[in-house]
Amino acid sequence: MRLDPSYNPQVNTTDASGMPKLPRSQLAYARTAPAFTRAMASASLSGALAPEGSTAAWSTSVRSGQTLTGIVREQMAARGVNISNNEAMRLAQTVARSNNIVNANMIHPGQQLNLESLNFSLLQAQAVNQAIAANKAAVASAAAPAVTPAANVNTLNAGTAMGSTALASTAQVQLLTRSDRSGNVVLEKTIDRAIEKGFIPAQDKQAVMNKIVQLSQEHRFAPDDFARLTLMESDGMNPKATNSRCHGIIQFCDGPERGAASAGFGANPKAILGHSVLQQLDMVGKYFDDTGLKNFGPVGLDDLYLTVLTPAARNETRPNAALNIPGQQAAYLHVNRDMRAPITRNSILAGLHQNANERLGTEVAQRPSMQAARLSAYAAQAAVTEVR
Repeated sequence: MRLDPSYNPQVNTTDASGMPKLPRSQLAYARTAPAFTRAMASASLSGALAPEGSTAAWSTSVRSGQTLTGIVREQMAARGVNISNNEAMRLAQTVARSNNIVNANMIHPGQQLNLESLNFSLLQAQAVNQAIAANKAAVASAAAPAVTPAANVNTLNAGTAMGSTALASTAQVQLLTRSDRSGNVVLEKTIDRAIEKGFIPAQDKQAVMNKIVQLSQEHRFAPDDFARLTLMESDGMNPKATNSRCHGIIQFCDGPERGAASAGFGANPKAILGHSVLQQLDMVGKYFDDTGLKNFGPVGLDDLYLTVLTPAARNETRPNAALNIPGQQAAYLHVNRDMRAPITRNSILAGLHQNANERLGTEVAQRPSMQAARLSAYAAQAAVTEVR
């Protein structure tokens, strides 16, 4: 992966939409909510997913004093999605291209704009927002004080050391039991597989889960997507994965202004291999900060993966446009897994899903209906770029 100078925005303690960084603590997060599964169900029940052709064309007329960037922000906000300045500028370029506007800074009052090219990013952002909301709700529910059975209350005095320890243990067991019933399926299976392969010590399972969920909250991506990313980059969180130039769970690459340098290992990139998954997750957080990932949120699977692979490629927002990604890449990432074909956002989404399903040995998520697939940032694209 490469850190491109033009994609190193300043990152503050709050992101572009005003979301603060969440405090870190051992029990701040339980195992995760069913993310996109709940998002799909919610959207379907709310009627947010209309059948193809049943909705009016998305267009607007330019008013005096408006800019294309401002129009994009306004239109997305009207549909419940607040985007950063970086994202608004990127999408403004997409709208300009789709409307044959040579200079995105030159629009005039009364000009009609077709905004259909924003649908991909809109549906993606809506899905991620709903997934994050579902996770937060489940975490809050799971972290609620556990009710100890009356018999135990009578026999345990919370004022004593033994009583406090017993009550805390009961609460922790109940917390984990409740959260076990609603985990992100892909992340759960990926971590379990990593433990079986010896990538993660069994005793680190919950800590690794918590850390990934914390990162997902801070940078606004779905935890399952991070699992899919690592399944492609390191066979699912192998801290010793290397191709001689790139190392670790997300393949921190050597060279100036690249991943290893961001992680603090520019002088000795291979030293990353001596660090555990938990330690490397701290490096991942630093790298995501340096690449301004939260400024692109809500982050879909394609942008999350491009942040690791080639951050500059995030500037191309069209789902079927060829991306400028140097070097030889896995066949999964190419259109129809054909190494002679280009890599697009659609092909990345399809490839990451197929790779995850094959490595985990099963379809890890229920196949959504056609309506739900249109909302899912990745299932929708996998359907578009399916292997024939």
